Amino acid sequence: MDLRLPGLRGLLRGPRRWWAAGAAAVLLAGAGTWTAAAGGDPPRVHRADRVVGTADGVRIDTSYFTPADAGRHPAILLGHGFGGSKDDVRQQAEDLARDGYAVLTWSARGFGRSTGRIGLNDPKAEVADVSKLIDWLARQPQVRLDRPGDPRVGVAGASYGGAVSLLAAGYDHRVDAIAPAITYWNLADALFPNGVFKKLWAGVFFNSGGGCAKFEPELCRMYQRVAESGRPDARARALLEARSPSAVAGRIKVPTLLVQGQTDSLFPLGQADAAERAIRAGGAPVDVDWIAGGHDGGDMESARVQARVRAWFDRYLKGDTHAATGPAFRVTRTGGVDSTDGAALLRGASANAYPGLESGRRSFPLRGGPQRFENPPGGNPPAVSSLPGLGGAGGGLAQLSALGVGVSLDFPGQYAHFDSAPLTGDLRVTGSPTVTVHVTSTADDAVLFAKVYDVGPGGTRPVLPSQLVTPVRVQGAKAGKDVTLTLPAVDHEVQKGHRLRLVLASTDLGYASPAAPATYTVSLRSDLRVPTAPGVTTAATPLPAWVWWLPAAGAVIALALLLTSRRRTAAPAPDPALAGVPLQITDLSKRYARSADRYAVRELSFRVEQGQVLGLLGPNGAGKTTTLRMLMGLIRPDGGEIRVFGHAIRPGAPVLSRVGAFVEGAGFLPHLSGRENLELYWRATGRPAEDAHLDEALEIAGLGDALARAVRTYSQGMRQRLAIAQAMLGLPDLLILDEPTNGLDPPQIREMREVMIRYAAAGRTVIVSSHLLAEVEQTCTHLVVMDRGRLVQAGPVGEITGSGDTLLVGTATPVEEPVVEKVAALPGVASALRTDDGLLVRLESGGSAEALVVELVRLEVPVASVGPHRRLEDAFLTLIGGSA
Repeated sequence: MDLRLPGLRGLLRGPRRWWAAGAAAVLLAGAGTWTAAAGGDPPRVHRADRVVGTADGVRIDTSYFTPADAGRHPAILLGHGFGGSKDDVRQQAEDLARDGYAVLTWSARGFGRSTGRIGLNDPKAEVADVSKLIDWLARQPQVRLDRPGDPRVGVAGASYGGAVSLLAAGYDHRVDAIAPAITYWNLADALFPNGVFKKLWAGVFFNSGGGCAKFEPELCRMYQRVAESGRPDARARALLEARSPSAVAGRIKVPTLLVQGQTDSLFPLGQADAAERAIRAGGAPVDVDWIAGGHDGGDMESARVQARVRAWFDRYLKGDTHAATGPAFRVTRTGGVDSTDGAALLRGASANAYPGLESGRRSFPLRGGPQRFENPPGGNPPAVSSLPGLGGAGGGLAQLSALGVGVSLDFPGQYAHFDSAPLTGDLRVTGSPTVTVHVTSTADDAVLFAKVYDVGPGGTRPVLPSQLVTPVRVQGAKAGKDVTLTLPAVDHEVQKGHRLRLVLASTDLGYASPAAPATYTVSLRSDLRVPTAPGVTTAATPLPAWVWWLPAAGAVIALALLLTSRRRTAAPAPDPALAGVPLQITDLSKRYARSADRYAVRELSFRVEQGQVLGLLGPNGAGKTTTLRMLMGLIRPDGGEIRVFGHAIRPGAPVLSRVGAFVEGAGFLPHLSGRENLELYWRATGRPAEDAHLDEALEIAGLGDALARAVRTYSQGMRQRLAIAQAMLGLPDLLILDEPTNGLDPPQIREMREVMIRYAAAGRTVIVSSHLLAEVEQTCTHLVVMDRGRLVQAGPVGEITGSGDTLLVGTATPVEEPVVEKVAALPGVASALRTDDGLLVRLESGGSAEALVVELVRLEVPVASVGPHRRLEDAFLTLIGGSA
């Protein structure tokens, strides 16, 4: 499943049964296509697109993916994130179909091409839609049945799609297993925690849905009422609770894999904890997995999570008792930074039973007497803990905090704080700390924001784990009141010598604070109680074994060196005819690991000349990154060869010194300046300092005076340019850039475009892989388009965008999808896609514009104009058949 979340990509939709007994979904449109190629490629998958009508007139857009082999298969319903559509989960659906499942995806009401208003998984709307989709699956000949009308079916999805899987299991007894990810159990608790309005996330939520008018009227009215008052009321809570999985807690009795994000201020770990306790109480097996990412960014661990979800369904849908579904509880922990690319190093810890959020509590006395602080008029300026919807940039604020970089801000006079003594040993916090305090306010109510910092020696580097805070509304505080605070659930290691600091603030950027000024007084009533989950352990390598295996390892290494030296002497000789050619790839192939017939790259051939800026394009899974890794000598191809300036590429090949690369970010030491980082990197290569051409690379990158500043002060755009400068050190003749504009704003993207053009202007060559087609069109001179590991087309940008075999047919009115499918099936037509202006039609050899126009008139298409298309985006979608 795809856990990527652009902004808020995530609540879900659930099943519901509100139709009359005789009502049935109406098949309005359908078409089938084969995806994937023949031969040695991954097994074929058949896709059929259909629109299903509901009793209330809503049209649900669906795609149905089935394996090529005959027989009946378990089915999976795969939901998408909030603000997205069925297209977001197409790749995951195809992968599951290749693994032997019949997979149905759909766009929820109000999203994609589905009609209707957004109901936030209304049991009478989105949830009922899921039940109708299950009805439809029960009638398909490819789906295994447990009994007539009852298919063997699982439901999975992330965020919005995760909630719908929980709701489906509660409302429809036919659901057999579920795998919800980074989602909610009680939506009212998520958006109104402890009676405080989570205003920024709620605003992101309603805006990403297309505005309040796109929602059911009662939801729109609820949001406007709460946003205006800044305080949730009982009606608002009841409305959201009725649409939450918690409303049907006692009816969810199927095997459940709960995947929840540690870096998530929208749906924190406590939501999954409540789900686990309720579902397990009903007798169903439940496993819990805390991943390193979430709605605030971080690493979503997509490949690992998808593999675990597949194993979960293998066991509980296919009945494979040998499927390795993983431990009952797993948590991903951060263990430093990869020096090669700056990414956080992740490792897993696990337990045979879910520990909950209170296991292994230890008490830590806190120091400090009663403290007074202010709630400022209007709640401004607010303290900052996280930036909802923006945390994904640069890896996420929570991921930075896990690496020891604090980004929180509390204003003097607006908070109280209490510190522990320095720890006498390392402490692993796993769960929710608690503390009891006494609160007095000059107003009737007080709103506090509680958080626990990890403070280094001498008060340095206070870090807020996962950037999480607990809001609480204390009613009746004017008379004074004891309050037990349950702080955010985290998994965080506090090192020996550090302190724990409890902070109680009067404001927070993400929440609504009282507008009226007030004075709060807070004093301690208990120690800070910290859960340690002692049953959760990280697998460790048995170090004493080196005594036994070191001699054997020495022999193996010696043999490997001998074999390597023999292979090097047998490497192909340089080709003098290609001495001036930066890159030539011939019949390059690479199979997937442990697969004899599935290819990441298949028989790829193309050539790059000096002075070109070549764009490497293709949808996700096209094989671009695999190709670049083979080009850099990081992995070996299974067939074919790569030659750089006539020399065959092998790991460690000397010609690689003429290649510079920026792939998946660069790791910098934050306390050093930009120049110091580059100098340190160059020294590590062992090459002479005069060969670095440092000043020339920096001039091209255009960093100016910022080079003297510490890298921790850099913006994302400055870090990207510094990474490009690092790749340019030595002024390599061939420069490889993988997604160099990730995370940049439009002015920074323009600067990066100028950097690449300046670099190639001196006769050097640049290869850039990017998804920003408009930028590629302005920057690149040539293109290579890949799809499913194969070359689709290569040539100058102008030649590809102006290719005569692709026509843009302007129409007076929009063309309906069934008509598009008829056009695609015409003789001489290779593909047809609907655009904002009409149709994009790619002709087969022998097809002509004249014949096309005749057929369009016959089909009553309102043709207004016909001509060659000019945009790279149109050309790209045409070449890959819309699979991006």
